[in-house]
Amino acid sequence: MQMDDLEPITSLQNPRVKQVVRLRDRRDRDREGLFLIEGYRELSRALAGLQPITEVYTCPEFYLGSNEPRLLEQLVERCGAAIQPVSSQVFRKISYRDRPDGLLALAPRPQWGLDQLGSIDGSVAPLFLVAQSIEKPGNLGTLLRTADAAGVTGVVVVDRCTDLFNPNVVRASVGTLFTVPIAEATSTEAILWFQQNGIRLVATTPDSPLDYTATDLSGPLALVMGSEQYGLDDRWLEKTDIQVRIPMAGQADSLNVATATAIVLFEALRQRSSD
Repeated sequence: MQMDDLEPITSLQNPRVKQVVRLRDRRDRDREGLFLIEGYRELSRALAGLQPITEVYTCPEFYLGSNEPRLLEQLVERCGAAIQPVSSQVFRKISYRDRPDGLLALAPRPQWGLDQLGSIDGSVAPLFLVAQSIEKPGNLGTLLRTADAAGVTGVVVVDRCTDLFNPNVVRASVGTLFTVPIAEATSTEAILWFQQNGIRLVATTPDSPLDYTATDLSGPLALVMGSEQYGLDDRWLEKTDIQVRIPMAGQADSLNVATATAIVLFEALRQRSSD
């Protein structure tokens, strides 16, 4: 592939530039069935996760290393992606980052249902994360990154407030959106699925007398986390098998949802690794 032979887009009024900018808005993503993936790491993980890529906009002036041309070749070979160079001015326009790295792609938006999680074979005790009504894209992306680091079986996003394909979710997840099995469902659908598969539900709440470190977090388990403002709703609290708390030594009565998730997930991971 000879990048130098491709004519760059230099006009901010180009229709393709306007399309990319529009895709920052959820309504346009829903209408067009497309979303944005920006960044070398994010695109590399999308490629590894078999996410289809249709177009890639590039600006070598912003590259941070020397591996970008090889990644572009792989995107063409494996995905049939169309490569389109743009000027630095245009790339600053389409980028949603303060410090862009010269790569931004358009991808078809997948539909991820509970069947995405596959079957539970029982050979390894599954560990799931459930995120209910998370409001902030940065928190949802960080939850996905944490789930990937903890090696969870899958993430179930229920009663979503934030679009999984918001550019800031993709960025905060650093591409782990494409490396962790993810499903979207209603609370009713998810609760039934976990019950049918014999998976215990664990919730964190400051009202519980039971510390998370004093709880058996081995075996088939789903950690259920609620929204930043309201926490879990009654449907989940009524259905959980265990409720635990994270002890607080200061004046604050709660932690950021992503921080609390990391604490409990890695305790579950510690217990499993010591079995």
